[in-house]
Amino acid sequence: MAKENGVEDLEKSCLENQIVLPLLGNSANNHKKLLEKRAKSFTSRSSCSMPSGEICSKEGDAEVAKEVKDRGSVWAQLFLGFSEVVFGTKLCLLLLSIPFTFIAVHLELGRGYIFVSSLLAIAPLAERLGYVTEQLAFYTGPTMGGLLNATFGNATEMIISIFALRQNLIRVVQLSLLGSILSNMLLVLGCAFFCGGLCHRNEDQRFNQTAALVSSSLLLMAVMGLLFPAVLHATHTELHNFTSEISLSRFISVVMLVAYACYLFFQLKSHRQLYEEEPADGEEDEDEEESVLGYWNAIFWLGVITIVISVLSEFLVDAIEGTAETWNIPVAFISVVILPLVGNAAEHGSAIVFAMKDKLDISLGVAIGSSTQISMFVIPFCVVVGWAMGKDMDLDFEIFETATLFITVLVVAFLVQDGRANYFKGLMLILCYFIVGASFFGHMDLPDIPGVNSAKHFYSDALRNFALRKAEDEIKYVMWLLNALLHTVSKNMYSTWQENPGQRTVRRHPPSIGIERGAKYYSEKDGEIPSVQQR
Repeated sequence: MAKENGVEDLEKSCLENQIVLPLLGNSANNHKKLLEKRAKSFTSRSSCSMPSGEICSKEGDAEVAKEVKDRGSVWAQLFLGFSEVVFGTKLCLLLLSIPFTFIAVHLELGRGYIFVSSLLAIAPLAERLGYVTEQLAFYTGPTMGGLLNATFGNATEMIISIFALRQNLIRVVQLSLLGSILSNMLLVLGCAFFCGGLCHRNEDQRFNQTAALVSSSLLLMAVMGLLFPAVLHATHTELHNFTSEISLSRFISVVMLVAYACYLFFQLKSHRQLYEEEPADGEEDEDEEESVLGYWNAIFWLGVITIVISVLSEFLVDAIEGTAETWNIPVAFISVVILPLVGNAAEHGSAIVFAMKDKLDISLGVAIGSSTQISMFVIPFCVVVGWAMGKDMDLDFEIFETATLFITVLVVAFLVQDGRANYFKGLMLILCYFIVGASFFGHMDLPDIPGVNSAKHFYSDALRNFALRKAEDEIKYVMWLLNALLHTVSKNMYSTWQENPGQRTVRRHPPSIGIERGAKYYSEKDGEIPSVQQR
């Protein structure tokens, strides 16, 4: 009771000094916890001896009140937010890439330098964006907090995709989002299983089997949404050429967004107990997180980080194609492997750390949960945004990419169905990711073919026209061979040459020599025709 009275006295003294308490916490309970910690720290520093639970002196009250008041000021809050946002991550050194990126753009250095510096700068900013979102969620209810995490959890991918859509780089959008899904499901989950299994070799690790199966079902639904437009395009059975394909993609995107909204209601409201992890004995107080940033402070830094990521994303998108030409690697490999691997490095590391602490539910939330969010929310969101921008963004990811995603979802769904994890499962997932990466390194995306535009509706038409021209050329080539053969038979069938010294014989020409001679005569007579060697 004395302890509570002491805390109440501190609150009263703070209010008398006109401290803005809402900047310090979420509710009165958070305020009491903060003041109680300050009081405890002051008690340990002071030399006076008081009964347990009592505040030492009014001088201690004044010092604690002054400390809290300093924190409540605007400039103190900004300084606290700056120190926490900038120096609160182990990747803070990568933030030095931000000024280097602006310098590289201003001096017009090589596209490769701009691409690397932008990517390295986005990596810590993406992690800090997630941290600020979690801080802001402390001041909302669980439902709104879940919506915030769902919205800003993959904000970096959405920002990069929007800038790529503005430049009509539809394939970059598709491949980068596909790469995020593949890296999360294979590499991140595989590393989490592998490292966690090595740290806990005595027995298999367990995780929430029901939540994993629900996420796997959503991923299969996403594959279905991507599969039908791809098959429709590959079989050339569109009813109204490309309008049917785009209309189908937009309809499926709306359905997927509705399904994702129902999933959030299922996760945050109706079946919330399935996703709540029961803490072990004695861990509830130790693992309880508290807000560090104030409400307005979190909103301020959320806006600042989002703006910086937007600017860097524009630099990154501008440098992708130039980097592919400079490094002589496919754009598909950059979009599928390099962008997701470096851009989400902090998120990947956190999943591994939680797995080593035997908290696989959090690791699965980072890996499979993020993949579910991208496939069911970010990709349909990009289709809707492209619809609003007048861009032909659709769900046709091509057969090769869609088949890769389908096989990946099947492998992961099969491995998580028993709710157990070990290092061998993780090793298999990692090796599968290596296979996928090597496949995309050797895969030439269709827009990379010279003379074929990257726009979906154009390059498909160009492909059909190319096939028709190819067939026409083959017919002309066959006619050319027939004319050459007829000329050889009629006018140049026989010739003489010296087979042995002093002996002249008459021989028939082999067909190849006759055709070559006839082709030469035919070419000189009727115009230039490609030679056999060129064919």
